[in-house]
Amino acid sequence: MTADRAAVTLVPDVRAGSTVVTVTGVLSLDTYPDLRDGLLKIATDAPDSVVADIQGLRVDDDSLASVFSVVAMRIGDWPGVPFALVSTRPEHLALLANRSIDRFVAVHADVGTAERERDNPPRRRAVQLLAPMTGASALARQFVARVCAEWGVPEHEEDAQLIATEFVENTIRHTIYAPRLRLELRRGIFTVAVGDDDPCPAVRHERLGPGEAGLGLQLVAQVARVWGCSRSWSGGKVVWAVLTRRGRPGNRAG
Repeated sequence: MTADRAAVTLVPDVRAGSTVVTVTGVLSLDTYPDLRDGLLKIATDAPDSVVADIQGLRVDDDSLASVFSVVAMRIGDWPGVPFALVSTRPEHLALLANRSIDRFVAVHADVGTAERERDNPPRRRAVQLLAPMTGASALARQFVARVCAEWGVPEHEEDAQLIATEFVENTIRHTIYAPRLRLELRRGIFTVAVGDDDPCPAVRHERLGPGEAGLGLQLVAQVARVWGCSRSWSGGKVVWAVLTRRGRPGNRAG
């Protein structure tokens, strides 16, 4: 962003159970994408919740406050963590109420209250770093099987292995980075995510024949409720999928 126009600044503070993002500057048509994408990137690695402190934010146009509803819905799909706002400014509270944004995003007077009152059900998380080499997908499947057994969710094992295989093989084929496999379980919702340090978004690459490696992201869409690719604050990306019952079509999340 150039210095001669208004900007927004996001400063994340990773705490034990939440990531608090201090947002300052001006929310305008120009900075709307910066605020939206910045919050979504930070959420990719948020441990349990995201709290946006917008006390220092000026809103140029009331309609632009919809950015907070958009972020809440996207974070609700994945990584599935609570999202809240902090502000005591009367103009903020009136705007969020008039636009019904406070019906979808919790608004609190301070960060401490936001952290205490968040909807924070227990989350189980397991992470495995894999070497970028042949055989990584087999190790990923073994890891998935072991975790599903430990967590008592054998019903997710087959689909999670399929998804982990595709995501890991895509990382190895199309980047030079080590894939980071992450499994999470919250409220019975099982997610599979693979991150790497390449900023290029995941691209659908279907196999051309039965002998070619890779199952194709079309199969991922068939077994996942929703899946997508999210940029991370560190500069890389995370490809993720939320599992559901077999046979239900999945939707690509942008």
